[in-house]
Amino acid sequence: MKNFLKIWCFQKNTVNLQGKSETKKNKVMKKLLMTAMMFVASVGLMNAQTEKRQVVEEGGTGPFKSEVVGDASCPGFTVYRPQNLKEVVAKQGALPVIVYANGACFNNNVEMRLLLSEVASYGYVAAAIGPYDEADVMAQWKGVLRSAYPETKGDVIMANGEKILPMTAEEKKAQQEEQARQREEAAKKAKKNKKQQPAEPPFRTYPKMLLEVLDWLIEQNATAGSEYYHCLDLDHVAAMGQSCGGAQVLGVAHDPRIKTCVMLNTGIGDMEMMGSTKESLKNLHTPMFYMIGGPADIAYANAQKDYERIADNIPVVMLNSKDGHSGTYYEKHGGNYAKAVVKWLDWQLKGQVGQSALFLDDEYLKMKFPEWQGVRKNF
Repeated sequence: MKNFLKIWCFQKNTVNLQGKSETKKNKVMKKLLMTAMMFVASVGLMNAQTEKRQVVEEGGTGPFKSEVVGDASCPGFTVYRPQNLKEVVAKQGALPVIVYANGACFNNNVEMRLLLSEVASYGYVAAAIGPYDEADVMAQWKGVLRSAYPETKGDVIMANGEKILPMTAEEKKAQQEEQARQREEAAKKAKKNKKQQPAEPPFRTYPKMLLEVLDWLIEQNATAGSEYYHCLDLDHVAAMGQSCGGAQVLGVAHDPRIKTCVMLNTGIGDMEMMGSTKESLKNLHTPMFYMIGGPADIAYANAQKDYERIADNIPVVMLNSKDGHSGTYYEKHGGNYAKAVVKWLDWQLKGQVGQSALFLDDEYLKMKFPEWQGVRKNF
């Protein structure tokens, strides 16, 4: 409509040139033409423009090799999608969409890169909070894993084959002393600058970003000339988040466009986080999947409370592994967590009922993942 009005105004102004001198006509016409050209250029800038891309782990194990994309028209997000998107859509049809929020509510999605790349290779377009980043995934995960080594798990082998060993007693002591020193310095600084408001941390994000990137995808899907034009199945959208990102998912789960939620190592319990509380569970309207790392996961107790509190009309499945809060995101192709996520999305967003066995059949779960425990209700 806005485009139509601008074109209509251009035509109307052209007609109004009747009766003016040729010199004035030429000047006004030049001005109008320049305005029209600038308008056309600005419309072009609204279209998706891939400016950076990379392929992770040879593009995943799915039928469509994936890529990680940075887009000039959406600089605050990273898109994970199949390569040769138009060709894939021509064969497969429009692809379901995932909006993703990061652990710690960071403005960076590198730590989930292996999982998101793997999921995209099965025919999904995932938009994750955080700008495109080519940081070393393994370097980021190494520190995380050593500081939160899951004692319930055996060897921790990363996707690059590197074995991660738990921190020694000396290393743990040194880490604790350093953390204590940093807290003490922060307290002194706060006392010295009582009136000074602390600066917002650079990694802060907010739940509404999930809906903002969904709005962008909807706009791109409807815009001729966009890379995503008629490529997205916007009737099938999942919201997914890990840890603090799960609280962000709860904050937008009421949106009718969201058809399922995937909660990774997360739960709100009795906390308040990112504006979400246990009251947010009352806003749920879609099937919920919780993938938790067992008692070693700091989100375990909260997730159990969520499961009990979710209303009797909302289908919910919870699977528990022994991987702790870090799941298997550092393992090759995102490990078993990625496999579970793909199966849930294939069932919920693509209607592949056969994939439901992992969530509804205890014998199948035991066969595929013997160390996992599963519960469900309202199915």
